[in-house]
Amino acid sequence: MGDRMSDQDTDVDFYDVNDAHPISSNGVGLSAAGLSKERRKLLDLINRLHSTGVQIDMDLPMIAVIGVQSAGKSSLIEAISGVTLPRSSGTCTRCPTECRLSQSNQPWKCVVSLRFITNALGQPLGQVRNENFGDTITDKADVEDRVRRAQHAILNPDKPASTYLTGTLASEERGLSFSQNCVCLAICGPEVADLSFCDLPGLIATAGQGGDASDVELVRSLVSSYIEKPSCVILSTVACETDFEIQGAHDLAKKLDPQGTRTVGVLTKPDRIPPGEEYRWMEFIKDERERLINGWYCVKQPDSKSLREGLSWAGARKKENDYFATQPWTSLPPMYQSHLRTSNLTARLSTILSELIASRLPGIYQDLYDLIDSTDMELRKLPKAPSVDAAGEVLELVNGFTRALSRRLEGTPEEDGLLQKIRPTQSKFKRAIRATAPEFCPFGLGETWDAIPGFIANEEDEVLDRAQKARTRELPDNYPFVVQKEYIMQCIDQWRNPALSFFESVYEILKEDLENVVDYHFGNLGRGALQNSISLTVKDHLDLCAQQTQQHIEWLLAVEKSPNTLNVHYYSDYKDKFLSFYKGCRNDRNHGSSLESLKSYQTSQDPHYEDAVNNALSALNEMGISGIQAADLAKLFPVDPMEPALIIMAGVRAYFQVSYKRFVDIIPLAIDHDLVLGLERGIQKAIVEDLQLTGPDVQERCRFLLQEQPGIRSKREELERKRKRLNTAKEEIRHLGF
Repeated sequence: MGDRMSDQDTDVDFYDVNDAHPISSNGVGLSAAGLSKERRKLLDLINRLHSTGVQIDMDLPMIAVIGVQSAGKSSLIEAISGVTLPRSSGTCTRCPTECRLSQSNQPWKCVVSLRFITNALGQPLGQVRNENFGDTITDKADVEDRVRRAQHAILNPDKPASTYLTGTLASEERGLSFSQNCVCLAICGPEVADLSFCDLPGLIATAGQGGDASDVELVRSLVSSYIEKPSCVILSTVACETDFEIQGAHDLAKKLDPQGTRTVGVLTKPDRIPPGEEYRWMEFIKDERERLINGWYCVKQPDSKSLREGLSWAGARKKENDYFATQPWTSLPPMYQSHLRTSNLTARLSTILSELIASRLPGIYQDLYDLIDSTDMELRKLPKAPSVDAAGEVLELVNGFTRALSRRLEGTPEEDGLLQKIRPTQSKFKRAIRATAPEFCPFGLGETWDAIPGFIANEEDEVLDRAQKARTRELPDNYPFVVQKEYIMQCIDQWRNPALSFFESVYEILKEDLENVVDYHFGNLGRGALQNSISLTVKDHLDLCAQQTQQHIEWLLAVEKSPNTLNVHYYSDYKDKFLSFYKGCRNDRNHGSSLESLKSYQTSQDPHYEDAVNNALSALNEMGISGIQAADLAKLFPVDPMEPALIIMAGVRAYFQVSYKRFVDIIPLAIDHDLVLGLERGIQKAIVEDLQLTGPDVQERCRFLLQEQPGIRSKREELERKRKRLNTAKEEIRHLGF
């Protein structure tokens, strides 16, 4: 706000001791002709911003009048506004009185309203409630009674405010001691000030008889909530009839405005100064004590006797002018004469307020944009508001859900996709089935061989023994199929648990994934009725698919209990490979050195052995047996007596290979078809039927399903009103060219 301005720095003329300006019957307003167009533009802007109600959301420049009780605040407000306020004991300073004054070419009028920010218990409402109190006032004489009644309504929030508009007010009815809720006056007229200010309850040191001890802190907190805002000009009133040091209001102002940049000091009741002590108070005016950037002013308002005698506002201003035209006030230097009288104070407030508006305007504009952005963000966080066509909205939501579910069941490329979650369980299932392979050992009991693979366990003499015991009418060297089937069933009987475990894992994954999809699509809708209904339907449909899938798995397990295959080539190929493997193991054990010699005889280091092999091959050729290789001589070894057992082992092991690969394919396919993809089939029909989305009462049912949670609707409406206020305020700034 800068240094103190001289008389010539303002566009408003000050009264001097010799002024003879006529005194208007209206308040000392800011609509004086001397105001510059730019200042008028600024004041009009803030007035328009206040009219939007945006002061609820942000810090707008205003003036707050503070002081201890009986410091003369109300009289000062009357002098500025030109209206009479209640002076009945007990109510006039028990709640804030906000005044929004605006100049208008229309006839004078006043609208009284109540602003509730707390309930009857003093707890925040969460949403400010503004309530008009009576019809528009067109006669100034009616303001005092209307405001008195409004104050009674504020202090008795447990009763309807309208009950206080008429009838006799009970003097003994006090209600609350103090209230944060306030009486609001919106006054406009041709010669009304363009100004916003608030007469706050006077600070108290004690609760007084019958009062509440918490009132002291309540009032202090209330006053602080106004004057702590950076855009609040603090009008600190100090009564000259009481020692300055014991008037705590100015101490509070110093605490919240330590540099004194936005505080204006006002000395009231100068006529109560004991004779000879005026110089002590003049030290404030001359900037010698409690220095403030905007200085100290002194005003004189009518005393109680003059008011009882019906002194007019114009008469009060004349008496004030006459009072300051006497000693010792005339002895003040000319530069301080402008700090005397209500008119000079009001003019100074005009300058301070307009400068504050000009300095704050860029910040106000930025604050508006920030608040609009944050409000829009809060609105986006809220669930979508219910549509007028509730049934259509529910159907659209259901269709969107089923489409999204279909895409997820078909597979999506995301890492957390459904099929990606299922894949590890498929691998685990395959390993579990593979681990049931029969473990055959091509050696007799008691024989050992370090080269035996770890997966081999059943000795071949045990297999042969079981084959011999199973023979009935078969020819020699023929063994019944029941032996192979018995070994095969030992493996297949172990498949049930892995298959069902795999099924249960997929079921749990699918159930959890479905819950997430349902929550994503319906979690923020209404009171949760639609989400709960959809969840139950989807769960029932999933369980139905699971039941069918489990039956299919049991059927596939039963089918495997009858060993058979048309994949003969694959079976024969594996049987030959396993038989060769088993025979090779036996031959290596019984004829290992001879076999190795025959395989490498051409590179043998023993010429006698090489000659012997060549002689044997020549002899066979002379006998007419040609085409024999050295390795073929191994066939001359005696027949392995365990070969029947090796054939059985190879057949069992080959069939396991065929059936195992078939089984680890068909079970996942069955689960995918019946459970995963099966969930999509019929899900939309099930939802429509369960929610009864057809019929004459469908709109009513859907409205119930979409019914919002308590508080969501009011919060949305509050945010929408806030956004409307903010946007309106933004447009006001734009239209005025700032």
